[in-house]
Amino acid sequence: MEAFNSIKISLLAEDDRPREKLLLRGKAHLSDAELLAILIGSGTRSLSAVDLAKHILKHCNYDLSELAKKSITDLKKFKGIGEAKAITIVSALELGRRRKLITEQSKRFKISSSSDVWQLMKPDLLDEPVEHFYVLYLNRNNYVIKKQLISSGGTTGTVADPKIIFKYALECTANGMILVHNHPSGNVKPSEQDRRLTQKLVDVGKNLEVSVLDHLIFTDVAYFSFADEGLM
Repeated sequence: MEAFNSIKISLLAEDDRPREKLLLRGKAHLSDAELLAILIGSGTRSLSAVDLAKHILKHCNYDLSELAKKSITDLKKFKGIGEAKAITIVSALELGRRRKLITEQSKRFKISSSSDVWQLMKPDLLDEPVEHFYVLYLNRNNYVIKKQLISSGGTTGTVADPKIIFKYALECTANGMILVHNHPSGNVKPSEQDRRLTQKLVDVGKNLEVSVLDHLIFTDVAYFSFADEGLM
């Protein structure tokens, strides 16, 4: 880790200390580094908590979304960040993510468009570093009966077993389903495997009278809808 010319927080003018600054001026006046420094609490012999926070943010390209993807193990690689501090950072970012992204997920949530699906799945898939495959099971009027995680995998793929997918469909007497999986890479383009799996599930659904209405590829900033693109 690179060295910084730093001044300990205790030696700064009161207005420049993150905690005191928050009390005196309010949270809106603190930078991302200062807020992160409050979570960190203390720095090292050579770095103040603020400088350590700036160092971490620099390695995340000053992108809080990138920071949110860091695991406890990732954060512990920074000198001055032990397990307790790493847990505090991860927990705080998760709370922020939930506050921002929690949407109505009751069984009475109606799907009217692919955008509805993307918004509904944000709390589950935003900032996820590995692939997850979900299915939304719908009733005759396109209300969500059940949101089910089918599988989780690596950064480049996960397994979606048709037998498991339709087992859940029959259990909840679904009339339709929407497939959703994320691409951690940010690439919204479906792979050939995505296309083959979609067609296979569409064919099985026809035999069981459970319509596969769409397959959504989720990324943090955009999505790809098979239905919107005329591929269903």
